[in-house]
Amino acid sequence: MKKNILFLALCLVIIACEPLEVDTPLPTQIPFYVTETPSIIIPVTETPQIILPITDTPQIIQPAITETPVIILPEATATAVPVPAAKWWEVYFTDPLTINNPDNPAGSIEEKLIQFIDGAQSSIHIASFEFNLPLVADALIAAKARGVDVRWVTDDENGLDIDGNENRGQFTRLMAGGIEVKDDAGRSALMHNKFWIFDRQITWTGSTNITVNGIYKQNNNVIVIRSSEISTIYEREWEELWTEQLGRRAPSTVNNQWAILDGTPIQVLFSSEDHAMDNVIAIVNDAQTSIRFLAFSFTDYPLAQAMIAKAQAGVDVQGVFETFGSNSPRSELKTTWCAGLPVRQDGNPSFLHDKIIVIDNSIVITGSLNFSSSADEDNEENVIILDNPEIAALYLQEYQKIWDQAMNIPAGTISCE
Repeated sequence: MKKNILFLALCLVIIACEPLEVDTPLPTQIPFYVTETPSIIIPVTETPQIILPITDTPQIIQPAITETPVIILPEATATAVPVPAAKWWEVYFTDPLTINNPDNPAGSIEEKLIQFIDGAQSSIHIASFEFNLPLVADALIAAKARGVDVRWVTDDENGLDIDGNENRGQFTRLMAGGIEVKDDAGRSALMHNKFWIFDRQITWTGSTNITVNGIYKQNNNVIVIRSSEISTIYEREWEELWTEQLGRRAPSTVNNQWAILDGTPIQVLFSSEDHAMDNVIAIVNDAQTSIRFLAFSFTDYPLAQAMIAKAQAGVDVQGVFETFGSNSPRSELKTTWCAGLPVRQDGNPSFLHDKIIVIDNSIVITGSLNFSSSADEDNEENVIILDNPEIAALYLQEYQKIWDQAMNIPAGTISCE
């Protein structure tokens, strides 16, 4: 009898360990990669899902088929927070043609940022490259005075070291108001991030430096995510910066740097520890119909080759390079133009400062990461990747505006060997 019971128990264990059989077809396109051997992330549906742990072999997220599903959440989302009914994202773009007066911030990204500062209740943690806006300094000092934990990590050369220069001095004002400011410990590489975390609930990121040029003269973007899950990811990185865990030796938690908000998969990457460019190239390689890009600095040859290969495979690829940077011999403007890609140089007399790729009218890649090896391998940078057609439509609208203002490459200026 005991042998029968043991045999039955053993059979049950074996059955429980068998792989789940599901009829749900696998997606034809992977939204984005989380490692070099990616897991397929399927957006949340009404059917609960089991998220299998990541191993050396790619895993597939499969719908649960039991009456009582077991849901294994990644560390960053161990405590699920419901998405509020209100929209969980906002997107802003600078408009240097019409909103270009720093003495009148109405309608500007600066005005939006001050609203978030004024609304903060407990903490404002900042990792931002440079700073010279007095009204933002006023708002931060007021937040500190009402008890908000305000702290800022910046770059040394482009942050604290030049704070005594003309039209600067705002970091000095912050510190005089009791706000702690740190730089990146004298590293030659850049602390090039531009992200803000409010109350561990709201994350502000994109390409925009908090400067007169960044907001009133350059083309830039901001995306705001209202999610404690995403904020937790950025808070973890911010703590690394604050405690001087910098560069390639900084710990990577890339497998836990994602969430699904209201059906939208979101991946966050940090350089240099997360090999961000490898992940960006992997997404480009997966493009099915279209690729659009806006690039302040584009010197990464493997990314250019990936885009060329997709164009040769029938994907509609085009983009705009920042004019001054693309005249450098290291720029991939020549590589892409000589391969027949429709590329232009921007028409902004200041800078096109965006770092954006939009894929298949649905996936948006943005953040502080320029498309260069130094940004990927040395700097402190962040990238956010979202698969959301509504957000992508706004970025494509901005892309089209910049494309229409951009200039074709003058005949004879590039020699293709």
